[in-house]
Amino acid sequence: MRPTRFALALVRILAARGLRLSTAESLTGGLIGAAITSIPGSSRVYWGGFVTYDVAAKESSLGVSRDLVERHGVVSREVAEAMASGAASRSGADISVAVTGVAGPGGAEPNAPVGTVWIAVAISSEGRPLAVVSASRSFRGSRARVRDLTVRAAVDMVAEVAQREFPERDRPNGDSAHGA
Repeated sequence: MRPTRFALALVRILAARGLRLSTAESLTGGLIGAAITSIPGSSRVYWGGFVTYDVAAKESSLGVSRDLVERHGVVSREVAEAMASGAASRSGADISVAVTGVAGPGGAEPNAPVGTVWIAVAISSEGRPLAVVSASRSFRGSRARVRDLTVRAAVDMVAEVAQREFPERDRPNGDSAHGA
């Protein structure tokens, strides 16, 4: 995967704030982690991720309850938020992002047509989620395009939350940190 300016910007934002990120990916299958780790220096900000494509993996790796999935569907705000919270509590990262959705061409659910994606970002302290924000997106195009657009939307959402919720840290010499 070729590094993107969006992933580069995110790594810089996280580094400037001294934050660690974890990911919980379903439909993207690790593409968010791949985008981030394609950036030199990303090891300072990226804890790692969970690829939880199957419901059983969401349950065992992230603690998403099967009952929650049965009540709301795997592609839902509730499941995305539970995935982000699970990644936060299991990784101890400051900020965690989760994505779940339908990339297509099949797999649509009654309330989730092809292209439906839920993204959730959890902010945590010492592994305890403090707040979770989520948003749905609807993308059109091929399976690859839906997955690529999901990566970009997730990276952008993490950057937005990090900038809004965490101030930049100063370097010892007093200069603001801007590089990765």
